[in-house]
Amino acid sequence: MKTHALAASLIAALLCLGAQANEAAPAKAKPDLARGGEIAAQVCAACHTSDGSRGAPANPIIAGQIPEYLSKQLHEFKSGVRANAIMSGMVAGLNEADMANVAAFYASKSAKPGFAKEKDLVLLGEKIYRGGIMDKHVPACAGCHGPTGAGIPSQYPRLSGQHADYTDAQLKGFRAGTRKNSVQMVPIAARMSDVEIKAVSDYIAGLH
Repeated sequence: MKTHALAASLIAALLCLGAQANEAAPAKAKPDLARGGEIAAQVCAACHTSDGSRGAPANPIIAGQIPEYLSKQLHEFKSGVRANAIMSGMVAGLNEADMANVAAFYASKSAKPGFAKEKDLVLLGEKIYRGGIMDKHVPACAGCHGPTGAGIPSQYPRLSGQHADYTDAQLKGFRAGTRKNSVQMVPIAARMSDVEIKAVSDYIAGLH
């Protein structure tokens, strides 16, 4: 009986300690959209527009992008994991809260729909996005980014409506090894030709 009582006392003590630890853990601060908007206006708007939608084709559309993805990219620009001289300079003065706030701000905006331009490549782009390239072991883009390109929160970014020029450049960067911050995309892009990259990039631009 004493053994059982001792065991029960130990279990109760451990549960109590666990509860105290949970109570002591600070709650994660909710992003400040107003502060994120201020940072966007001061730092980001020149390249990404005030709402992150449909700026220059060379720059990504970030309106409606998954906030965890945006925050990850900002951290990796700052650390140098993702190399980009312009973005490294832009994020140099941002702290952890700033990056979370500006990511949440742009994520809260609605992206405007885009459209495909390459009529001769639409069918190839759709085939790659929805079915991959079997003989090259390239998986379907939809498997990770969703049938409408909405992405998967905390895992894979939103693609729908993205500038074709930007997507094309990123895939070629993964293929060349100049963009290294996705272990999934580097080997996939390495097996794609210029025509295949162009086709799927253009298809994504009109995806919604």
